[in-house]
Amino acid sequence: MQQPTAFVNWFRNSSPYIHAHRNRTFVIFFSGAAVTEPEFDNLIHDFALLKSLGVRLVLVHGIRQQIDERLLQQGDTPRFHHHLRITDAATLQYVKQAAGLVRVEIEALLSMGVSGSPMAGAKIRVASGNFVTAKPLGVLDGIDYCYTGKVRRIDTQAIHQQLDQNNAVLISPIGYSPSGEVFNLSAEEVATEVAIALHAEKLILLTDQACLSPEDNSPIPQLTADQASALLAAEPGLPDAVARSLNAAIQSCRQGVGRAHLINRHLDGALLLELFTRDGIGTLISSTEFEAIRPATLDDIGGIMELIKPLEQQGILIKRSREKLEMEINDYIVIERDGLIIGCTAFHIMSDKRNAEIACLAVHADYQRGARGNRLLTYLTRNAAKRGIQRLYVRSTQTVHWFVERGFSPCEIEDLPEPMKSAYNHARNSKVLSKAVD
Repeated sequence: MQQPTAFVNWFRNSSPYIHAHRNRTFVIFFSGAAVTEPEFDNLIHDFALLKSLGVRLVLVHGIRQQIDERLLQQGDTPRFHHHLRITDAATLQYVKQAAGLVRVEIEALLSMGVSGSPMAGAKIRVASGNFVTAKPLGVLDGIDYCYTGKVRRIDTQAIHQQLDQNNAVLISPIGYSPSGEVFNLSAEEVATEVAIALHAEKLILLTDQACLSPEDNSPIPQLTADQASALLAAEPGLPDAVARSLNAAIQSCRQGVGRAHLINRHLDGALLLELFTRDGIGTLISSTEFEAIRPATLDDIGGIMELIKPLEQQGILIKRSREKLEMEINDYIVIERDGLIIGCTAFHIMSDKRNAEIACLAVHADYQRGARGNRLLTYLTRNAAKRGIQRLYVRSTQTVHWFVERGFSPCEIEDLPEPMKSAYNHARNSKVLSKAVD
């Protein structure tokens, strides 16, 4: 029964994200190389699933590999400057061919509906069109980019009309000028400009590899836009595809897109794991901190109660009613991670304004190895110093050593300030510790 139970638990835990993503606009970029690989069928199935869950889906595909293949077949060498293709008149013909072929292949895959397959009953209608107005990039560093262009305007009204009609929108990296010229565009730039223009909730960049820390080669779970910018400046040797995606994520987040995600497309199901699990599997870029410590509000009471309930049942924490939490909510501090309360503590200042009690310190079981308890304690200690508090007290039944390791010392019940002394529950027989505030 383990596997069915695991599925049920996963499905239940994914439900908040299913609700949150419904009727939201996601712009998803993937490279031309992705389209040529066998696992692209799985990505198509995942796109179809997002669509069935009510996501307003805009897909932006690349064609770089297909253009290069056509040039090499003709004995020509692809030409780039600063990672941008130089598109002369001959290359432009290959651009048109590649864009048309890739678009038709994607539309065909999205049209599948074979009984018994993941696409059964999907009935996805795909809309493509001249949604992107472009202009020539011109001459840079003495190099004439010819028919390589940049985005001038996105026809947001036309895209929204298609999304409102429950269509998926498919956009190629091609732009058109008012004079009827065609320009070859960077697919990442198109995806970024589309996401910004549509005020999309997410820009999702399916990359050829994960975004890894230069220090230990481990995946980077999240960055703010400023942190991502600092990473690019400090690590000029980042893989080109990752650097382009990071730049796209930074630009989009700084111009109103809710969040950007870099996801390694080679990991089967990575798109679903990133969007429907709490911690995801890719790199999240946001304009503000993904996880932050802040004062609690009344809206957090449900999350706090859910967090401390298991600890109350185990007898680690005393039971607190909703009414008590409402009365004392201004004393509480929480750690919020993507809308979930994963840590909390209370800071009760005594009437003498010289002493304070730390209470209800709890961290979600899934996040207890990230030093979040230390962060909460540090936050409270700094707050105590700012308020002129001289000594901190804590009562504990099972975490005495944790507090001792952080500078607290045992003390007697008689040494407690009021009202801690009169409120002490002898039946719980809690240990009492204190620490001077530096």
